[in-house]
Amino acid sequence: MTTTRALSTSRFKLRWNSWDIITIIAFIFIILFMVYPLFNIFLNSFFYEGSFNFSHYKDFFTLKYYYSSLTNSLLVCGLATIFAICIGFPMAYILTRFDLPFKKIIHILIILTLLSPPFIGAYSWILILGNNGFLTNFLHSIDLNTPSIYGLHGMIWVFTVQFYPHIYLYVSGALKTMDSSLEEASESLGSNKLRKLRTVTLPLIFPTLSTGALMVFMASFADFGTPMLLGQGIKLLPILAYEQFINEMGSNPAMASTLSMILLSVSTGILFLQRYLVTRKSYSMSSMRPPKVIKLKPLQKFFAMLFVWLVLAVSLIPQITVITTSFLKTNGPVFTNQFSLDSYREVLFRVPQAIINTFSYSALAIVFMVVAGLLLSYIVVRRSSKISALLDTLIMIPYVIPGTVLGISFIVAFNKPPIEITGTWIILVIAYSIRKLPYTMRSSTAILYQIDRSVEEASISLGVPPMKTFFKTTAILMLPGVLSGAILSWVTTINELSSTIVLYTGATSTITVAIYSQVFTSSYGTAAALASILSLSTIASLIIVTIISGKKGIPI
Repeated sequence: MTTTRALSTSRFKLRWNSWDIITIIAFIFIILFMVYPLFNIFLNSFFYEGSFNFSHYKDFFTLKYYYSSLTNSLLVCGLATIFAICIGFPMAYILTRFDLPFKKIIHILIILTLLSPPFIGAYSWILILGNNGFLTNFLHSIDLNTPSIYGLHGMIWVFTVQFYPHIYLYVSGALKTMDSSLEEASESLGSNKLRKLRTVTLPLIFPTLSTGALMVFMASFADFGTPMLLGQGIKLLPILAYEQFINEMGSNPAMASTLSMILLSVSTGILFLQRYLVTRKSYSMSSMRPPKVIKLKPLQKFFAMLFVWLVLAVSLIPQITVITTSFLKTNGPVFTNQFSLDSYREVLFRVPQAIINTFSYSALAIVFMVVAGLLLSYIVVRRSSKISALLDTLIMIPYVIPGTVLGISFIVAFNKPPIEITGTWIILVIAYSIRKLPYTMRSSTAILYQIDRSVEEASISLGVPPMKTFFKTTAILMLPGVLSGAILSWVTTINELSSTIVLYTGATSTITVAIYSQVFTSSYGTAAALASILSLSTIASLIIVTIISGKKGIPI
């Protein structure tokens, strides 16, 4: 009798302890597909000719061929971050503090420039300022010899134009909620506008400004496509790691692992540096009195709008160039002035599988991310504990893992039994899920914090089991926020190149890989058509996320 009762109690606990089971499954998945691969390349980086030593690290810090890639990366990403601040901060300040027309349209267009993949921007600038670019040829025709887009300056330019929206979005949010009484107090003490900005406004928004700067640096540091297209012999760390891993003259996985660990160490180090700088001081303030929108005089409004629209025009050049050139007839690598749909016909004839692969793999990854986002955000928010905090931290780690590093770690870990998935579509779907899950998690936790617990408690008190309550009540209430994050995950997934370029095979090629390949074979028409498909998919996704999020804004 006692034994029967014990078994019944055990079944009851197992039946109603579903969240613990989900937590365990989540930890197993993360350990297997994130911790284990990273630990594998960490160990692999210490092996040289079968023995355990530090030879690869010694080579990196003593041979210019290797350490110059780090200095190049830091130079490019550091300057791109500084210039992004110089553009993004004024844009945010002007659009939040002054009464200007078309603010909502400008806001959406700025976000659109951010969601477009950087390597498409690089490709577009090649069409404009490359060795045979439209603007280059025009300038040469009037005897103006300007440098092409290739080189360090080209990479800095593309990253700046591509990623300044990070600064704009973070700073805009901070400026809108800032307490105006602090600035008013500064003015009453005799501070002019410039001094008020330097001594009050900037220190108060430093945490969000530094977060935006961190996002710019991380995105630039992890990017593969832009330096690959514009480098022309100048190596950045992701490129060198890729070339060491996949080399026609013989790969060097151990050195690739070493470079991957250095990439990861620098990313993590920059993250901790930003956290340290933020925690040195207290930045708390009340947002009871948000700043009032200032009406500008006609001349002031003209110059403010001129700056905003000039920046926006430059930002939109990549999308406009790509879509326009995709409808032009090509003569070899050169575009003619004739309208044609040949590039799209060529795409459907030569690389239809890449299009199918892109959307099918991304769709599978999104299904996983939506389900995981719903379940894991509930564990993090509603079942808060040290375990759930650890789970949340592990889920957010991919924010600082460059795609090249993740790709290399997956191949090192999963190219032999018991888990041999290298070269299959499965490895791509898992890689996308791991890399992009933080977007869905962030939006899911944000919406869950806004849902009152009493809704669930009322359902449970009426006899509905907790898990059934979650799916019938809580999950439905969470769905708008989850879908907003999921669509953003979708956009970044279909545009993913850094991890795909390492993991794909001929049968699992995607649109981004096809664009990359077409550019390198000078098939610019086909590349433009493929890039247009991506850009239009991004625009459609942005419209959907705007409709779903409504007046609450876009959760980027």
